Amino acid sequence: MTTSYSIPAGTNKVELEIKRSKFIAYAINVSDRQQAEAFVTHLKSTNPQANHVCWAYIAGSPDTTERSMSDDGEPSGTAGMPMLKVLQYSGLGDIAVAVVRYFGGTKLGTGGLQRAYTDAVVQVLENLPLSLKVSRIRFKIEYDYRFQGAIARLLQRYAVQDIEATYHSNVMHNFAVAVSDAPALQDELIDITSDNIVILGLDQ
Repeated sequence: MTTSYSIPAGTNKVELEIKRSKFIAYAINVSDRQQAEAFVTHLKSTNPQANHVCWAYIAGSPDTTERSMSDDGEPSGTAGMPMLKVLQYSGLGDIAVAVVRYFGGTKLGTGGLQRAYTDAVVQVLENLPLSLKVSRIRFKIEYDYRFQGAIARLLQRYAVQDIEATYHSNVMHNFAVAVSDAPALQDELIDITSDNIVILGLDQ
């Protein structure tokens, strides 16, 4: 699993004209299939005169299987797949792209279409603002109050997020830590408590 990867931090739009056909490319951040589909639906509703709205997305890390594409009526393999390949080679995740095409009257042929849709996505990614997303895993731990100070300092050092604390006979914490830091954190938790800690479970 990819532990960190770049994602769109905003949106971008570019327009190409090839033999009088307009290719308008969009790129946005999406975290799941529903967001990607809503993005495409919105473009279709706001471009009712367009001949095609072709799209591709990777909803998750670059190695996720949550990905798809569509030629939207263009000859098979000339739009969606070239667009998805650009996304795959980019190494980006949580991303959807769409290209709205207005036909200009001159057919481009399958090779011409592949180049046009590829170029459109390449160009829309060029100035797309990006940020780094760190994959995280959840820890659930339970320990005696005497370790509270040491563990609090340890969790701060590992910059854990989404801490949920419960105080009963023992202290219980539920938090998210970077996947790459998880093994080291687990070892240190065991070490500073002399193994007097229960790691209740790890989940994604």
